[in-house]
Amino acid sequence: MKKLGTLLVLFLSVIALVACASGKKDTASGQKLKVVATNSIIADITKNIAGDKIDLHSIVPVGQDPHEYEPLPEDVKKTSQADLIFYNGINLETGGNAWFTKLVENAKKTENKDYFAVSEGVDVIYLEGQNEKGKEDPHAWLNLENGMIYAKNIAKQLIAKDPSNKEFYEKNLKDYTEKLDKLDKEAKEKFNNIPAEKKLIVTSEGCFKYFSKAYGVPSAYIWEINTEEEGTPEQIKTLVEKLRQTKVPSLFVESSVDDRPMKTVSQDTNIPIYAQIFTDSIAEEGKEGDSYYSMMKYNLDKIAEGLSK
Repeated sequence: MKKLGTLLVLFLSVIALVACASGKKDTASGQKLKVVATNSIIADITKNIAGDKIDLHSIVPVGQDPHEYEPLPEDVKKTSQADLIFYNGINLETGGNAWFTKLVENAKKTENKDYFAVSEGVDVIYLEGQNEKGKEDPHAWLNLENGMIYAKNIAKQLIAKDPSNKEFYEKNLKDYTEKLDKLDKEAKEKFNNIPAEKKLIVTSEGCFKYFSKAYGVPSAYIWEINTEEEGTPEQIKTLVEKLRQTKVPSLFVESSVDDRPMKTVSQDTNIPIYAQIFTDSIAEEGKEGDSYYSMMKYNLDKIAEGLSK
C-alpha cells in the first residue's frame, strides 16, 4: 500500500506562505475562484457548471487510482491556495492511506468551509457485510442520478463563494442535469431489454453496486475495493466458480486497474473480455470517454452490448 511519502512534508512550507481563503470571493475585479477537485470525474462535472469562471486543478491524474495517491508538490500548493476544494467522500480519498485527509489538514483547510464532499445526500451503499463509517462503497458516481446530486452540490458551493455568477452557474447546472437525466432514462430502458440470465456485470474491482441498483443489473468482482488485496489466487478461484454457474456472456475490465487477474478469469471460464470500461477516472482528453457524460455513455453502451451477446 502506498504511503503519502516525504514529498508532502517537504512542501508544507508552501502553506505557511499562502493565506487560506474564506467567505465570498471578490470576482468583480476579474479574479477567478481557485478550485481544486480530487479526481478527473469531479473536475469534469465542476467544469461543466463553472466554465471559465474558475481556475481549476484536478489532483489525481487521468487513469490513476484515487483510492490511494501520493500528492505532488503542485497539488500541495494548489490545495493551500484554493478557495474551494471538492472531494468525493464516502471512503474514497479518505480510505486506504487517507491521503486527502492528510493533505487538507496540513493545508489548514476546514470541512464544510473550504472543502466539501460532493456526495452529500447520496443514498450510501456499504461494502459487503458492513454498515459503518469508513466501510462505504465510494463509487456513487456510477449511477447517473448520483452524478446529478454531485452537480447540484458543486453548484451550491460555487454560488456561495461567487454569488455574482449565480445565474451563470444555475443555467449551466440546469442544462447539464437535463443532459444527464436524459441519458439515465435511456439507460434504464436499454437494460430492461436484456434477458435476466445474462444480466451480470463482472469487473475486477467491485465498484458497480450503485450502477447495479440504478439499472437493475447485478454485479460480481474479483476483489471488492482497491484498498484491499487485488487479484489473489483465492479471489480469482471464487469468482471462476461463481461464473461457471451462470450464462453471463462477457467480462469487463476497468481502465485504472491491472487487467491480468481478469485475463486469468477469462481463460479459466472461456468467457471473453468484451471491453475496457471506466470507473475511477475519465479518459485522456480527445479520446472516447473523456468527460463524465461521455464516460457514462460509453460504459452504458459497452455493458449493454456485452451482455446482449
